[in-house]
Amino acid sequence: MTGRVAVVGGGLAGIAAALAVAETGRPVTLYEARPRLGGATYSFERDGLTVDNGQHVFLRCCTAYRTLLERIGSAGYVRIQDRFEVPVLGPHGRSARLRRGRLPGPFHLLPALARYPMLPPAARLRAVRAAVALGRADPADPALDAIDLDTWLAAHGQDGPARRLLWELFAVAALNIGMDQAAVGPAAMVFRTALFGRADAADIGVPAVPLGELHGVPARAAIEARGGEVRLSAKVKAIEPGPTVLLDGVREEASAVVVATPHRQAAELVPREAAPDRDRWSGLGASPIVNVHVVYDRRVTDLPFAAVVDSPVQWVFDRTAAGGPDRGQYLTVSVSAARDWIDRPAAEVRAAFLPALERVFPAARAARVTDFFVTRERHATFRQGPGSGALRPPPATRWPGLYLAGAWTDTGWPDTMEGAVRSGLTAAALVRRHLDRNGPS
Repeated sequence: MTGRVAVVGGGLAGIAAALAVAETGRPVTLYEARPRLGGATYSFERDGLTVDNGQHVFLRCCTAYRTLLERIGSAGYVRIQDRFEVPVLGPHGRSARLRRGRLPGPFHLLPALARYPMLPPAARLRAVRAAVALGRADPADPALDAIDLDTWLAAHGQDGPARRLLWELFAVAALNIGMDQAAVGPAAMVFRTALFGRADAADIGVPAVPLGELHGVPARAAIEARGGEVRLSAKVKAIEPGPTVLLDGVREEASAVVVATPHRQAAELVPREAAPDRDRWSGLGASPIVNVHVVYDRRVTDLPFAAVVDSPVQWVFDRTAAGGPDRGQYLTVSVSAARDWIDRPAAEVRAAFLPALERVFPAARAARVTDFFVTRERHATFRQGPGSGALRPPPATRWPGLYLAGAWTDTGWPDTMEGAVRSGLTAAALVRRHLDRNGPS
């Protein structure tokens, strides 16, 4: 072996792992098959418009992700709310706001639920009771991995309108799966940590610059500044004993290897001897996200973002400033659990979403659409359904020196940017422990 650590995969998990290893002074090489870092968070250009592949947000409680931004010098390129507040829009002029109060957690959101005008008073009281019960649930309880969120909510007094007009706002966006298919465990983790944890935990953060500028470019500079090596367009074909990474017939030895790819690729790279359960990882499946991009010739809303109910529009964001100058207004619509839309032609998506946007933003009726396009992430997250928790592997494999990272591993978090970063940090800590015990020889 050599003293160099190999990290395979340049998404947030791989970036976090490589940077953490490099910060210890150990040599590290990050291999990424694409010509850029960032994994599922990236940007591209379209006729002078800078476009993110999807809208990625985070919460103040995402401490590992926020610390990573600080370490790569990007913390100043995000905006975090001073106080959690979400405008909720519906067709025909209906609107509401969910805003945290000044009570300490976990009571800070209960007044907002008690006054939520989308529901009648009796339903609001039942929602408060259900919220308290979910906030007390243990996300690690195996029983919660076996039932779906819709069933759990119904058993706690949440009828169809309450589930549609309140719970879907956050559960579908957080878990990227319909509530009738979502496991209660990860949902409980989201609500317990974010919405019913510290009072400021759910304050929403949004990138102020394109994702490529926020993650990929500064991450490479940070790793290289600490003595690490980043190799783009370098596809690792296999992991062999040693451990050794195989690239197009060339074998490169390493002291330790972190496989930080999606679970489909990891199952192909990691030898069965190292992970006998690797065939089970395919059971995690995939859940898609569709993003609808609309450029108007004028402003149609002053809201930076909003949640939408009773509409194909789920969440909509104003990305005008990040998209580039000389635009009227550039909006992106993020559609989670998007199986119904992932294969629809852009013309069908346009026919559904432009009228839907006009119903919640009346000013859009007088605006001209100067550009419309759709981006699709077929494998945006794994399917966080019942039983998925038992399929998520730990970071250590049976081979000393070979570790797993990625939001799909057993991080204790749903498939999020925070989970990805935490997994990379955990893998890096295991690498350091392994090298401290065994040395790099």
